[in-house]
Amino acid sequence: MIRIGILGCGRIGQVHGASIAHLPHATVTAVADAFEAPAKALARACGADVRSVDDIIASDDIDAVIIGTPTTTHYDLIHQAAAAGKAIFCEKPVDLSSERIKACIEVVEAAGVPFLTAFNRRFDPHFAAAQKRIAAGEIGKVEMVTILSRDPSPPPIGYIESSGGIFRDMMIHDLDMARFLLGEEPVTVYAVGSALVDPAIGEAGDVDTAAVTLTTASGKICQISNSRRATYGYDQRAEVHGEKGLISVANIPQDTVVLSTGAGISISPTQPFFLERYAAAYRNELTHFVDCLTAGTRPAPTIHDGLRAQMLADAATESCQSGKPVNVDLGG
Repeated sequence: MIRIGILGCGRIGQVHGASIAHLPHATVTAVADAFEAPAKALARACGADVRSVDDIIASDDIDAVIIGTPTTTHYDLIHQAAAAGKAIFCEKPVDLSSERIKACIEVVEAAGVPFLTAFNRRFDPHFAAAQKRIAAGEIGKVEMVTILSRDPSPPPIGYIESSGGIFRDMMIHDLDMARFLLGEEPVTVYAVGSALVDPAIGEAGDVDTAAVTLTTASGKICQISNSRRATYGYDQRAEVHGEKGLISVANIPQDTVVLSTGAGISISPTQPFFLERYAAAYRNELTHFVDCLTAGTRPAPTIHDGLRAQMLADAATESCQSGKPVNVDLGG
């Protein structure tokens, strides 16, 4: 039985607590949060104790920690958990600084602890199936990838101000998905962005409408489109074009009912947001993490995947600000 401590009892901590409840070889032993009410609520739901972060990391009855706290806290918690020999499941981004992530890599590898960067979309059944079929050669060599990701509405300005920007906060998922689907590392990043949804986002120094073009050494191209507004629901689509054909992943509707009348044909709206759209992905990533700990194998995406996505996000931010393409070297 893998005994888990959850650090951060907000929305994502609640999602992970619910997922662990369905896993036969894992249990939530303790939870911690800066606020008492969410900690007590999650503890009740999981049948766990409420402890301090320090107590959880130091406890002998905890095998692994889930870091679901604000990004600015990840660096210290990773260092602390690695020193204590705890396996680490860390929400993205690992940190807002690539250099600080490199420092985290050093302590994680020195301690030899398992580490998973929680890019949950890799575990979505639809995207995972698409990647598997691409890898099997069904469309031949990949030539172009197109990823569309649009939120139904922007987050509060307070969140925007501390998020690190749309490329590091929102698009980082798509940048990882680009690597996942391209099968080759990007070497050039070109980004553009505007504040079209909410002027306050622009005043906070960020953009809410963005596009990025990634190019690999062999010439493969990936285009990513992000918006903080989609009036029709949560927009999550991808298309991969290859020499032999096309693989695409469509939006998931709230139900499969189709209404046909003389006025036309209509279907239900897409899933409202990420909790609904990626419910299976959240369960699958924790299943993978626990299975790896049980079998003694290495979980993935690794902390190096977290670093490479962050490096792409940094390059996109720089490109958007300078108006020029940025070269990147993600290593092996």
